[in-house]
Amino acid sequence: MTNRFDGKKAFVSGGSRGIGRAIAMRLASEGADVMISGSQQRHLDAALAAIAEKASGKVLTYAADLREMAGCEAAFAAHDAAFGGCDILVHSAGATKGGAFPAQPDADFQDGFALKFHAAVRLSRLFWPSLVESHGNVVMVVGGAARTPDHKFMVGGAVNAALANYSKALAGQGLIDDVNVNWVSPGQTETERLQGLLETRARDEGKTVDEVRAERMNQEGIRRLGRPEDTAALVSFLCSYEARHIHGTGISVDGGATKGCF
Repeated sequence: MTNRFDGKKAFVSGGSRGIGRAIAMRLASEGADVMISGSQQRHLDAALAAIAEKASGKVLTYAADLREMAGCEAAFAAHDAAFGGCDILVHSAGATKGGAFPAQPDADFQDGFALKFHAAVRLSRLFWPSLVESHGNVVMVVGGAARTPDHKFMVGGAVNAALANYSKALAGQGLIDDVNVNWVSPGQTETERLQGLLETRARDEGKTVDEVRAERMNQEGIRRLGRPEDTAALVSFLCSYEARHIHGTGISVDGGATKGCF
């Protein structure tokens, strides 16, 4: 890979596992200095070991609970102290829970918005002055449920839709301040989180995980499940000079699962 991000400094929330980890690895392998955040140090340590093998830039970790303002502030302060600025902000944190309505508890909704939506707002606000100075890039990892509501995935759909709307509005501010803002919406992607969602639905419907997996693939008409690297490749491109004219746009990475134009 080329080192097109040499000298660039990136922060990736939710970078210890799944799609966030793949994004951090891609940016680091292309020369960026990257800090990844997550809630559990053991997951961060494992990610650091894997990313460092392919990194040509510096890779650091910071454990914080981004559900709280204090956690966002601490993570930002750690990044600023280590790198002295930011060129790329990727928000990938937020594993919203599946469940059947109306039995799903209110706490699931509160937790979903706290980590995926409110953390996105807080982090972008904290990093914004630095991103303005560097004419940087923001990429929010949203999700296909933003455009395809599912009564068995209400939390994720609601949070994703809110985050997509916020990202579009933030892009308006980005036009004023010369900060590129886009969002990506992965479909069903082979991660630990997807496995957990499949297990929840299998339990709720009295089926096996394999049955639920096959049903979802058939319903969406996709050739295969996504891989974290699929989304990472797109995020890398969106943060590159070549993609500078792509702004305020949401792009699906779902193998064609989203059937509508908008």
